[in-house]
Formats: sequence, C-alpha cells, structure tokens
Amino acid sequence: MTALTLTNVNKSFGDVHVLKDINIEVEDGEFVVFVGPSGCGKSTLLRVIAGLEDATSGEVRIGNELVNTTPPSKRGIAMVFQSYALYPHLNVRKNMSLALKQEKQSKAVIEERVMKASRMLNLEDYLERYPSELSGGQRQRVAIGRAIVREPKLFLFDEPLSNLDAALRMNTRLEIANLHDTLAASMIYVTHDQTEAMTLADKIVVLRDGRVEQIGSPMELYNNPVNQFVAGFLGSPAMNFMPAAFIAEGDTRTLGVRPEDLRLDADGDLSAAVQHVEQLGGDTNVIAQMKGTQITARLFGQHAISQGETVKFGFSSERAFYFNQDGLRT
Repeated sequence: MTALTLTNVNKSFGDVHVLKDINIEVEDGEFVVFVGPSGCGKSTLLRVIAGLEDATSGEVRIGNELVNTTPPSKRGIAMVFQSYALYPHLNVRKNMSLALKQEKQSKAVIEERVMKASRMLNLEDYLERYPSELSGGQRQRVAIGRAIVREPKLFLFDEPLSNLDAALRMNTRLEIANLHDTLAASMIYVTHDQTEAMTLADKIVVLRDGRVEQIGSPMELYNNPVNQFVAGFLGSPAMNFMPAAFIAEGDTRTLGVRPEDLRLDADGDLSAAVQHVEQLGGDTNVIAQMKGTQITARLFGQHAISQGETVKFGFSSERAFYFNQDGLRT
C-alpha cells in the first residue's frame, strides 16, 4: 500500500514559484529522504505534506485519502523539527504525553505508549527530568518520542540533527535508523546533508530549484546519476569535473570522476600539481590543480606526497561519467 502520493504538486508564494510539478510516491514502511541545497524547496514540500502550507495546485494523498483541505491534526502525521520545541515547564514524561492528553486518550493508553517510546529511545531514566537538565541529543530523543507516542501513519523529520555536534549526529542517526527498523513506519526525512541521505534512506529524492531531479535508492543515484547536479551533490569528497578534452582532444563534454576512483599512475592521463594533502590515517586526500581545474583524489592508506609535487592520476573508463553542455548524462 502507498503511504503518501504527491501528484503534480505546485506551491507559489505570490509570484515566486517554489515547488514545480512534484510527483512522488512513498510506500508503506519506506524511509524516504528529501535532499538538496538550501532554498531547493525541501522544507516547503514537507510543510505541504504536513498541512502547514497549502498546495497551490496538485493532490496530496496520505494512504488513499485526499488531504489537501484536511487540517494538520487530522492527517495522521507526526513531525519532528530542527528545534526541539519542548515545553520547558514540563518534564520528559509530560512533554511526551501532552498530545495524547489533548486527544483525550485514557491514562492507561498514555502510560503504555510513553513507556514503550521511552524504552525504544533509552529515556526511561529521564522521564522526571526537565528539558534544561538534558543534553541536546537527549532533547532531540524526547522530541522523537513525542512523535512516536502518537502512532502516526507518517513520520516527518525536518533537519532534526542540524543542532547537534558531529558525534551526536552520528549516534542519533543510528537511533533513527534503528527506530525505523523497529516501527516499520513510513518516514520522510529532510536534510541538506548527503551523508545522512545516503546512510538512512531506502529512497532518496534529490531536489533543485523546486523540481525533482532524480528519485532512487542511494546506490542507484550514486552509481547512475542522471545529470551533473546529482552526480556532484552525492558523494564526499564531491565528484571531480573537468573538460573531457583533457584526455580526448576535441571532446566538448564534461568528464566526471569520483575521488576514490582516481589512482596514482605514472602513465596516467591526468598530471596535476599538489596543493594540499589531508592525511586521515586510513585514507589520504590529495587536492591538486590541473590546467586551472581543482581535483581531489581519495587514496586508500597513507601516502608520502608533498605540497608542490607533480603527480599523475589514472582511472578506469568504466568509472568515468560524461555530461553534455546541458549537464545531462551521456
């Protein structure tokens, strides 16, 4: 069964056309990530799904129900925001149970759901604490728990990890992935962080300027991007782009090679001057200049390469990507 269907969804603010003919399907139990640069429309799209913004045109269906005119509280969704939005005067237990009280659920149901969610999120020892007594990661877990207790048809996450430091982001990302496996719930997750998209998603929706560029599994998009934008957006370090004429005189296309696909090769086609070397222990990133174009090579292991040195790189033709003047894959 389909959990969410968006059909030709458009959204305008006055003369500004923010979402342009969006068509997306989310299956039951699927974890879908909306990813794209700032201003691409991903958060606006999430707000349209939630009912916090009205679609200018098109259809929004949750399950089989058309919800364009249904208020947010009646859509069967629960949303987790970038800001925790916890009530400072309520402890963890009361923050998690507030929505259920407003729905006039029985005390037994409320207690059962709060305890179940707290066990999932390792919050049992913090139920009597107040938000000011919690770390950022714990507060975000409370916000997620508040969504879980509602047992929604659809979970919506709007950049929930942006306020956390790197270590907490990784830990909370794992918790969200485990939560999805445990609940088998349909989840939509908005982020500008392609690492979050690649590690969490069953399916990624790449957005740019209010349009869907490509939809697919993380590895489908990584290995078979339809255009230069998708190829450059997914992957860290980002894909290298250079004139294809560097290796084939007269070729007017753009050549793309991922950093991990470059290798040191005395007979390689790409000769470059080393600008900077990042020794990461297990890997070595080499940033170099070649005919005015900067490239990055990600080499496995440790390499004694110095700034200013000239090195040659080779790559397998099977791992090369070519794009025409419109940025489309050829």
